[in-house]
Amino acid sequence: MKVVALVSGGKDSCYAMMKCIQYGHEIVALANLLPADDSVDELDSYMYQTVGHQIVVSYAKCMGVPLFRRRIQGSTKGNLHQDLAYRMTPGDEVEDMSILLREVKRQIPSITAVSSGAIASDYQRIRVENVCSRLGLVSLAYLWKQDQSLLLQEMVTNGIVAITVKVAAMGLDPAKHLGKEMKNLQSYLHELNKLYGINVCGEGGEYETLTLDCPLFHNARIVLDEFQVMLHSPDSIAPVGVLHPLAFHLENKVESISSSAINDACLEKIDSVCEVQGDCLRRCTAMTQSIDAASNLDDVIEHRPLISKTRKDNLFSICCWLQDSSKTSAGLQEDMKAVLKKIEAQLMEYGFGWENVLYIHLYISDMNEFALANETYVKYITQEKCPFGVPSRSTIELPLLQVGMGRAYVEVLVTNDQSKRVLHVQSISCWAPSCIGPYSQATLHKGILHMAGQLGLDPPTMNLCSGGSTVELEQALMNSEAVAKCFNCSVSNAAILFVIYCSTRIPPSERIGIQDKLDRFLKKMRLFQENKGCLSIVVDPILLYVLVPDLPKRDESKWGMLTWHLDLALVEIKPVLYVEDDMETPETVVEDLSCTTARNHWNFQEASWHDNCIQKSVIPGMICVIVLSVTNEVATKVCSQSPGCNQNNQDHRFRDEEIDRITKFCIYLLDKVLAGNGFSWEDVTHLKFYFPTSLCMPLETLSLMFTNSFNEFAEMSQRINICKEPIFNLIPVLGSGKSTSSMDDIITCELFSQKH
Repeated sequence: MKVVALVSGGKDSCYAMMKCIQYGHEIVALANLLPADDSVDELDSYMYQTVGHQIVVSYAKCMGVPLFRRRIQGSTKGNLHQDLAYRMTPGDEVEDMSILLREVKRQIPSITAVSSGAIASDYQRIRVENVCSRLGLVSLAYLWKQDQSLLLQEMVTNGIVAITVKVAAMGLDPAKHLGKEMKNLQSYLHELNKLYGINVCGEGGEYETLTLDCPLFHNARIVLDEFQVMLHSPDSIAPVGVLHPLAFHLENKVESISSSAINDACLEKIDSVCEVQGDCLRRCTAMTQSIDAASNLDDVIEHRPLISKTRKDNLFSICCWLQDSSKTSAGLQEDMKAVLKKIEAQLMEYGFGWENVLYIHLYISDMNEFALANETYVKYITQEKCPFGVPSRSTIELPLLQVGMGRAYVEVLVTNDQSKRVLHVQSISCWAPSCIGPYSQATLHKGILHMAGQLGLDPPTMNLCSGGSTVELEQALMNSEAVAKCFNCSVSNAAILFVIYCSTRIPPSERIGIQDKLDRFLKKMRLFQENKGCLSIVVDPILLYVLVPDLPKRDESKWGMLTWHLDLALVEIKPVLYVEDDMETPETVVEDLSCTTARNHWNFQEASWHDNCIQKSVIPGMICVIVLSVTNEVATKVCSQSPGCNQNNQDHRFRDEEIDRITKFCIYLLDKVLAGNGFSWEDVTHLKFYFPTSLCMPLETLSLMFTNSFNEFAEMSQRINICKEPIFNLIPVLGSGKSTSSMDDIITCELFSQKH
């Protein structure tokens, strides 16, 4: 991509440019924001470094690219919008950056990305991403979340020559340390880190730098001839001082590119400096579309969307699908529109909106139409509608049409409060895959971290790792670990559940390698955490493997001029983690419900083999997660006492009355585990039944069986309240199970319950 680099003069923004080139991008312009008054060195700004701005003007000649500059007119000291999240705010200093980048894009239309040197500041990163999103540009932040000690060493090793131009930390003396090169201060900064915990790269404002030379300065280096130390605060513990440049010159490099190698037509602009004017109060047009949920509801009714909903009041799931839309639908986009409209209307009925949604499962019938699905999705779920953060998301292809469903199927997890914490990084970086658009990497709510589906993407390139399914899985796990670290936890010791989606394109002989790789990775990470002394909690995760037709393979992100394509993905993982520090301690005493189980309902008797069907993860009094696997062997045992049962079911076919008995067994066993651990059906936040298309049963038929079984159970046990919508959702798959070697369950149940 062609990139405009935001440069402050500091080491970070210069090294970020070097990383852009390393990953195949081209720096074609520079952009800089400076004080309105040339005599001012520093502004009281959360966004911009301005110390040394008098020298940044020479970067155009040093690099041989045009420099666009704008004097900051918006509020810095007042900061009109100090929240972490940002929306367009006329008069704020962020809008100066928007005006500047808009003009750069106007003059150089081929630019598709913006580089910045953000390392740890969410405040800065989010604002750069906001501006990029509005202008249709991609944010590149290759230093994001990198280890600062290693990063500083990399900068020095790779030729960044930078001096300190501001100090403001314990142990840093303006008289001693201003104007010193980073290579000479590096070891001392590490000492201060051990003594006082300062950030070695200065991310906490401990110091600021000015780059005088780097490998990108092809034409010349900067020589600072004279400067003055200005003491801003004589504090005895942490004095603040800045370096004010008085004189400097450029020293040509012998290896600089000769002017004869440059096209004459470009010579005038190659190192030009353009000052961008304009009113920072001018409003920008947000690049979003909003859909009125109340409009065209007749169209929704015509499509016969069906709804399911769990009963918990403060945390529940809503699912919506179409009943065989193949005869009436014009295609995926129409089905998506009908389903999203219905969910939006349902949310409004409860007094909620998309801002109350924590997670979205998006199931579509054909992954080749993923771009079309996304195009519709982004019209409904927008950052403007979700001021507290957009939901996390997983997208999977399912055999929907084969079981009489429409082309789109959506499940949302909803909360009645706004206590969620959302991680949404849109910048491409070396940290983890970016989420460019209205879906986030992870959402933390009441102790549960709901992580977006992770593919085996190499973060800085956003390409799938080559080498097959196990290589993709390992990268997806590394990406998940990077996300987990942002919430001070690890997938190795905090994961409650892993859902691993496997493409049918993985040969059966290679599937066992996926499970082995997952086991080895978790053991390795757990040992690493133990050695660091960070293993505070250990949760044995439940593993659920699901065989699906296809996974996201093509991310056509048309934000501005950018379009990139992903190869066919083989594996996607969806981890759910327990974050101890975020969980509120329950105030009520857990009731012993074991005496109220449906132990004798439907004539099921306790048996030792029942335990082999169950995987469970329980945080006493807080969380109970259950995965129940009904294999062919289990199903045969369940049906063995039914009249006319086929004792030797070699073809794995079951009659309707046998499937009906299996549905009752699932409810019986789930209830037994729930009650045995002090949970009720009112605590259930989602309940899914995966069933294979090889069952040769329409979804409508299976849904009726489960509905009737739940109705019977409610009458017999009085442990569940039945409403008009079912509390479960059915998910058609090609196979599922608790291991990659046995993704052939007749039914697989996934239940999540949580006490608040």
